[in-house]
Amino acid sequence: MLRHLLLRLEAPLIAFGGETIDNYGVIRDFPALSMVTGLLANALGWRREEAQRHNRLQERLVMGARYERQGTGLRDYQTALLYESDQGWTTLGTPEGRAKSPSYAMQPDGRKALTLQRYRDYHADLSILIALRLEPAAEPPTLDDLAAALDHPARPLFIGRKPCLPSRRIYAGWHEGETILQVLQSVPLPMDLREGARLQWPEGEGTLPGDRALDLCDERNWTSGVHGGWRPIRESRLGAPGRSA
Repeated sequence: MLRHLLLRLEAPLIAFGGETIDNYGVIRDFPALSMVTGLLANALGWRREEAQRHNRLQERLVMGARYERQGTGLRDYQTALLYESDQGWTTLGTPEGRAKSPSYAMQPDGRKALTLQRYRDYHADLSILIALRLEPAAEPPTLDDLAAALDHPARPLFIGRKPCLPSRRIYAGWHEGETILQVLQSVPLPMDLREGARLQWPEGEGTLPGDRALDLCDERNWTSGVHGGWRPIRESRLGAPGRSA
């Protein structure tokens, strides 16, 4: 039997980020492989610039997820008044301004400004269980290293976006199983789960009758900073506790 680390992601607001289109920050139904990689790397104290470390950890991760509580969708409408000469700090550590354009309008104080608008989607009151292991298991960081880092993180942890602070302990224990699906099936379901639990797991980690095979783009190239490539996954739903659908 293989040992798996369990994580429980729970917060008032959670953002499993998807493809951003213009000023719309959409979300996925399940946490991306890249998001979990970033969460673990942040707990370990790695810097974003350590691309080789991030890429290797992502390559080694074998993970699946199960809904513990469905939650609801929420869209946040955000605005900011930006003046023509304003600059902001970027992830590269250098200030960056915006190009001048006719979009800037004269303000009463004589300066030109525009109102930046954007929309950010969130899951509200969601709870997700993650089961993961590393291949190869003995290469550092190990599962034990990850578990210790989650309980004593080098930096504050967040789930998808910085405002999404966890409301409970992320480390949720250990579970043994031959496959990710077996672990997701065998960890006891919450007693108040009435509609069954949605599941997502990697291809090759078990099947369920009627499950869906999909290709998912959720891996990040940590060197270039963009997402690319596809990995095969499966999705399905468990029925009431003790019974699979």
